[in-house]
Amino acid sequence: MLNLDRLRTLDALARHGSVSGAAEGLHITTSAVSQQLAKLEREVGQQLLAKHGRGVRLTDAGRLLADHAARILSQVALAESDLEAQRGRVAGELRLSAFPTAARGLFPAALAALRAEHPGLRLRSCELEPEHGIRGVVRGDLDLAVVLDWYNKPMPLPDGLVKAAILDDPADVALPAGHPLAGRDEVDLAEFAEDEWITWAEGEFCHEWLVFTLRSKGIEPNLGHRAAETHTQLGLVAAGLGVCVVPLLGRHPMPPGVVTVPLRQQVRRHVYVVWRADADRRPSIRAAVRALRAAGERITGRTEGPAASPASGSPTT
Repeated sequence: MLNLDRLRTLDALARHGSVSGAAEGLHITTSAVSQQLAKLEREVGQQLLAKHGRGVRLTDAGRLLADHAARILSQVALAESDLEAQRGRVAGELRLSAFPTAARGLFPAALAALRAEHPGLRLRSCELEPEHGIRGVVRGDLDLAVVLDWYNKPMPLPDGLVKAAILDDPADVALPAGHPLAGRDEVDLAEFAEDEWITWAEGEFCHEWLVFTLRSKGIEPNLGHRAAETHTQLGLVAAGLGVCVVPLLGRHPMPPGVVTVPLRQQVRRHVYVVWRADADRRPSIRAAVRALRAAGERITGRTEGPAASPASGSPTT
């Protein structure tokens, strides 16, 4: 009889590509990973791993069993989801992540509402950039992740994920109060060709979006400062060190000495929540999506967004 915990370990190794990666994904030690895989090899009577440089690789038998393990674990998750749906109770543990401004702008209201309405639900939340949140959901480390993409640069989603819109988040340009364009009713990004930009960390999706957007307008951006948090960026703007794009979500309170000016071509980022399709029927997932949407509506004053939709061909909810 194959042991599910050991199959999870093999699946984690196949997905992460290393013993240390599997250990981090499963929140156990590397020694525990090695012990589980050694036991699994004894159970199946075949070598599943082979030395590869300083690490390991899956043998043909290991890859075959890892493929089966992924399908088995998906079916187990689906069975658990169906059983939770059968009970109809919002209970158990729910693990969520959000990028920083969404964690500040959405989580307090949404998680407080969930706790008040469903006292049997244990909530665990953390801040993660969208790419890391998506990977966490795919790996099974998270149940839900609040992520984003921009109006002109979609965020690619892996197969097997479902998403639901939370809000459309308009963005303006934040300028020092003494900037020549600070009194304008609207501006164009091309007017900032000579300005120094305050951006996100290099490699982050929002940073890549800003560089892509400015270059599409013929501007080679002058990137002076990088900061992950919106309020750090705004503090640098207040000090006269540059300009930045500032979405509505999470921008308040605005520091003294900073003004925002709308862009002539509306710039928006789409905020949505993703989860695994095999967990779609879980009442706790559906309750969390409702709470996040309600928090988004309070921010934008708009009606609820479009219904959940599949990503990359997963079933419609």
